[in-house]
Amino acid sequence: MTWDILKLALVDGVAYASLLFLVSMGLTLVFGVMGILNVAHGAFYAYGGYAAASTVLYLAPRSDSPVLLFLALFAAAVVAGLVLGALMEFLLIRRAQNYDPILKLLLTFGAFLMLEDIQRMIWGAQPYSASEVVTRLGNIDIGDITYTTYQLVVVPATALIAYLLLQWFLHRTRLGKQTVATTHHREVATSLGINTKKIGLTTFVIATVLGALGGALAAPTTSLVPGAGTDMTVLSFAVVATAGLGQISGALIASLLIGVVRAISVYVAPELEVAIPYIIMVLVLIIRPNGLFTVAQARKI
Repeated sequence: MTWDILKLALVDGVAYASLLFLVSMGLTLVFGVMGILNVAHGAFYAYGGYAAASTVLYLAPRSDSPVLLFLALFAAAVVAGLVLGALMEFLLIRRAQNYDPILKLLLTFGAFLMLEDIQRMIWGAQPYSASEVVTRLGNIDIGDITYTTYQLVVVPATALIAYLLLQWFLHRTRLGKQTVATTHHREVATSLGINTKKIGLTTFVIATVLGALGGALAAPTTSLVPGAGTDMTVLSFAVVATAGLGQISGALIASLLIGVVRAISVYVAPELEVAIPYIIMVLVLIIRPNGLFTVAQARKI
């Protein structure tokens, strides 16, 4: 592998890792705070992507501004995430909070199947893309290699800003500190007067917006087709399992590891590209069954 190809692989890997991290960050946040492995999380990715692509396709012939198209893409993801997250938390998750973990898992799986069918009813089976955003944002030349501004700057910067904002929210705001307290012990937090229903709604909506934003950022570089949510659900679970359940910063490192190694494999061993995330996950879990960044705790009897 030449140096130029390695640079291309690194840029592709970081851009891919940024999308993975946005989705995985929402998934691990919900598990950390609410103790729910949300199988429906991949559907939020798909809805965010379809909403963003539809919005960009509508605006592209009517505006020449690349900034407006990106802001519209971002806004579509946020709106889709807010609506889906609030509805699902209020109608489903809140009522299942005291269920057995396996029942919660099955409940979110059922929700995922329904959301997939609704998605097909709204957008059909034809592919959707928002490639106009990438074209209008232009390219950046570094040496003899040309990169798209979107993949080199926009996608990684958005993921990093989302991560920093989430960390600021959790550690610098009152509601965020209450969320962290709920993570440690929900019953004690309730006894101290913390409104855990409010915390649950806020957490789930934030996670849904993150998932939808991941789909929106993927829309300009991929074609969205039925099944996109399923693929991202499996990949994000691989990231979360590799990092350790509930580890947000760990998910960042695991996403980078999987994204970069996967991108390098495209040039070195393309037949392994699809399997790379799962190979990494299996190797990590063999050595550290609780994930890279989770410390096993002794069970109290």
